[in-house]
Amino acid sequence: METQIHVPVGSPVIRKIPIFVDEHNVTEGAMKLIKELRPAWDTSHVKTKLFTDGTTNKLVGCYVDDSPEDVVLVRVYGNKTELIVDRDNELKSFQVLHANGCAPRLYCTFQNGICYEFMQGDALGTQDVRDPILLRLIAREMARIHAIHAHNGCIPKPNLWIKMRKYFSLVATEFTDQASNIRIQQEVPSKAVLEQEMVWMKEHLSTLGSPVVLCHNDLLCKNIIHNSKEGHVRFIDYEYSSYNYQAFDIGNHFNEFAGMAELDYGLYPSRDMQMEWLREYLQAYKLFTKKTEEVSLRELETLFVQVNKFALASHFFWGFWALIQAKYSTIDFDFLGYAVLRFNQYFETKPAVMALQIPE
Repeated sequence: METQIHVPVGSPVIRKIPIFVDEHNVTEGAMKLIKELRPAWDTSHVKTKLFTDGTTNKLVGCYVDDSPEDVVLVRVYGNKTELIVDRDNELKSFQVLHANGCAPRLYCTFQNGICYEFMQGDALGTQDVRDPILLRLIAREMARIHAIHAHNGCIPKPNLWIKMRKYFSLVATEFTDQASNIRIQQEVPSKAVLEQEMVWMKEHLSTLGSPVVLCHNDLLCKNIIHNSKEGHVRFIDYEYSSYNYQAFDIGNHFNEFAGMAELDYGLYPSRDMQMEWLREYLQAYKLFTKKTEEVSLRELETLFVQVNKFALASHFFWGFWALIQAKYSTIDFDFLGYAVLRFNQYFETKPAVMALQIPE
């Protein structure tokens, strides 16, 4: 049994450059990397674009006016993110997805980050993922990734419970900032309650029969790039990619319809919208894996139930993640507030979700 992603034999070796980039001065470090990666570029003419800070890393794009389509992205890992991200696994995912035409080229790693190719297109927002045309493109692209074989012949094992248990062990109950301490005691369920729910979830969700596939696991809106010229979408950022339950990846994406900076769970997709998404997904998934597009109503109903139940696990996973970030991250974001919203949503939706039954 495996949770590891296996890179295809003969994949190019990833170049390692022994440079450390200061996260408070990314541009200077990026220039050193550009000298190595694009020796023909005149560094005095290199332009940089700082992308809006992500919630985990700093990202800067480097290019020259002569070839504006060749943008080298330099991503610097955030403080202590190695606690929550398996960097080795991220690189393997990058290689596997690139080999299958789903990811950009990876140029190199450096001491505290990676450089890779910029994907042309627009990052989506909460309204875009609801668009009927884009919704179908996203469902098909997820099916394409889920159909990739990246295991060594063993039956792959889901990463979810191992990762969630690890995050739980890293959750801080004590903060240096007194105001955070008061907030965590008043607004976040106790560790005993959280542990009890986690044990219950594992028992319940593991028996739902959701297939274990290669998952992205972090399909928020801005991780989806729409190339309108070529009429396709691609997913970026593979930090959380792993073997996992099919229904977790989809349920997690549905939760992301609510956004992040200003969470609005009123945007969670309706049953009709989900059914449209899931039908498109199942047709594509079956075509990629079984060479048939026939989807029965029973299969559709089963996936709907699995997805909405696994959406509960997604709230917990990112709730734990946010509590860890609240302690270590240097990025300006209310991680504690975000954790509270995710746990609240879990407890609010749990009764209705638990009443759903997989059809006989």
